[in-house]
Parts: sequence; C-alpha cells; structure tokens
Amino acid sequence: MAEFVVKIADDRGRVHQHIEQGYSEAEVRDRFSAQGYLVYWVKPQGMMAGGFSLRRRRKLKQDTFLVFNQQFLTLIRAGLPILNSLELLIKRQKDQQLKTILENVRDRVKGGELLSDSFAAQGIIPKIYTTTLMAGEKSGNIDEVLSRYISFQRLAMTFRKKLFVSLIYPTLLVSVVLIMVTFLFTYVVPKFADLFNSLDAKLPEITVFMLNVGLNAQKYAPFIFVGLVVGGIFLWKWKDTDRGADRIDRVILSIPLLGEIRIKHQVASFSRMLSTLLSGGLPLVPAMETAGSAMSSRRILKGVMRAGIRVREGQGLAPSLEEQKIFPELAVEMIEVGESTGALPQMLNSVAEFYEEDVQTALGAAMALIEPLILIIMAIFVGGVLISLYLPIFTLGVH
Repeated sequence: MAEFVVKIADDRGRVHQHIEQGYSEAEVRDRFSAQGYLVYWVKPQGMMAGGFSLRRRRKLKQDTFLVFNQQFLTLIRAGLPILNSLELLIKRQKDQQLKTILENVRDRVKGGELLSDSFAAQGIIPKIYTTTLMAGEKSGNIDEVLSRYISFQRLAMTFRKKLFVSLIYPTLLVSVVLIMVTFLFTYVVPKFADLFNSLDAKLPEITVFMLNVGLNAQKYAPFIFVGLVVGGIFLWKWKDTDRGADRIDRVILSIPLLGEIRIKHQVASFSRMLSTLLSGGLPLVPAMETAGSAMSSRRILKGVMRAGIRVREGQGLAPSLEEQKIFPELAVEMIEVGESTGALPQMLNSVAEFYEEDVQTALGAAMALIEPLILIIMAIFVGGVLISLYLPIFTLGVH
C-alpha cells in the first residue's frame, strides 16, 4: 500500500489534511466519500501539483503525546470505552496537530479498525507505541501495556533532557567562538588593513598573511555564507539516504570518545525499548525489529536486524548480538544471564540503567575536558590574531 496526502472537510465544515494509506488515489477518495467527507484532493505523499516536493510533516511533540497517553490511560482504567475516551480527549486537546491525528484515529476506530492500526496509519506515531498497543489488544490488557509505555517514555525523556542540558554550555561556547572569529576577520582585520595602507609601512609576514585572510574573508563572505547554507542543506538531505546515513554514522563512531558514548547511548535505548515490548507480551523477534528500527545508528540497526535473523533461526539473543560485535561485552553477558534465568526484560532494564548512567559519566568527563580545551584554543587563536595586527604598531613605536 502507498501513502497519500488527503485534504477533506467533515460535516461541520472543519478542514483536515493528513497522510493516509491506500492502494490508489481513487480508492482513498472513494473511502472518504463513503464516510460522508467532502474530499478536496488526494495526492501521493512527497508530491504536490506541479511536481514540487511536499514538506516533511512536523514531528509529533513527545511531551504532548505523553500527556495524552497519561489521560487516555486514566480514562480507560476508569471504565470508559476507547471511543468515548478519544472523544473526550479530542475536545480538550489544544495541540492542533495531535487533535487532527486523534480525530482521524477516532474515525478509523468507528469504521472498525483496531486502535493500533489507526495510530499506525498516521505515519507520524512512533512504531514502538503502535506495536505496544497491538500487543495489548492481542493480550486484552491494553491499560497495562500503556502504563509500561508511559513509564518508558518518561525515562527516555528524562535521559534526553539530561543530555541536552549537558551540551548547552559547550554549544554556546563554540557559538561565541565562531561569532568572534567571524567578527575579527570580516570587520577588525580589514580596519587594520586600511590603517596600515595609510601608514605605508613595511609589515611583518605574519601580519601580511592575516590581512590577506581578513580581506578575502570580507570580500567572499556572501559566497562563503551561501556555500555553507547549500552545503548544510545537501548534508541534511544526504543523511536521509542509506549511503549518507551509513557514512555519517561510521564517521561519528570512529571519533575516539564520541563514538563510544554514542554506542553506549544506543545500547541503553535499545535495551529499554526491547524490555518494554517484551513486558507487553510481544515475541522476541518482532520486539527486536521494532526496537532496532528506532535506532539512529545504522550500525546498531543493521546489527540488530542481523541478530534478529539468527534468533529466528533458533539461536539465543546473547550469542546473536555477540556475533555482530557491536554490543559491549558486559551488556552481552548481562543479557545472557537474563536469558538463562528467564528474567530477560528485567535484565534488559538493568542494562539500560547501567549504560544510561555510564553515558552521563562519560559525557560529564568529556565536557570537563572539552570546555577548557575550547577556551585554550580560542585564547591562542584570538591572541595570535591580535598580536599579528598590533606587531607593526609596536615596531613603528620603536622607530
């Protein structure tokens, strides 16, 4: 089935636009017309009239989605049917994007679709959520699996916030350095060039070199800026391709300290997701595929998928992961203990907690090293530029 962008209006005149799965434009149009909607147009996802690319949908706000699920779980546990719960939450929902999604989910559920399939059809809901719902529908304990998903999401968001806070200061520091360097070369250095030209004095070679750099930077600044923007856009598009994602992931993982931190972060995320899915009643191989597909590292993703094939063939999880040579030895050993004792979900949670703490420690140590290093490099660079500019003035003063 393909994905189509649909623009419709309901019986109240409200206009909605979302992504819909279907076999053809005509099939999707007929389906919505039969439900009583006024269909403005149906177009393949990624294309608009005239062949222009469709802008990527805005990402779903995780904190808003988490609040919705907390309220949804409360209503279900209170005994309200799923449709009534959705109706009530749609009326109270302030986020327009999520409200549109929930309205479409409600309409699909009314039409007889499963709740998990209705969310999956939106094309923007995390796969781990729809898979968790599917496991809850099959086992008949949807409130329990929703509770596990909420707990997982809370822990994941807390961990991401800690990482974000850890990176704020070095990011600001690097930004200040770049602004200062840009200001020096595009404004300060050309001013000194005008001064030295008026003095008509012989300049040291280092000063001549610095003046040439500054004058060229000022002259070609617009072209450099355009080049950086175009290069940034190209890199952003390229990272979405298989080859680009593989190459960028390989480069990141090859950086001594950063690569190790990234591996540990991905292992922690995978272990937490896999534990949540297994606790919800999902079989091991589908749980591995779902958790693996959420990984941002292509090396981890491909390794998990290859391990999933080995597990499907009858091999244990720990030896299958060990064959890929991507998971740390300690993680594999802990998973092996969990398998042998029949407590794999609990052991996976322990793996996640251990490596989340390890990432925090390693990141703190890295920041403690990087911050003074940036300050030293900035001092040497800025000091070198200023000395090269003031050196002729000192020489003139002596004469």
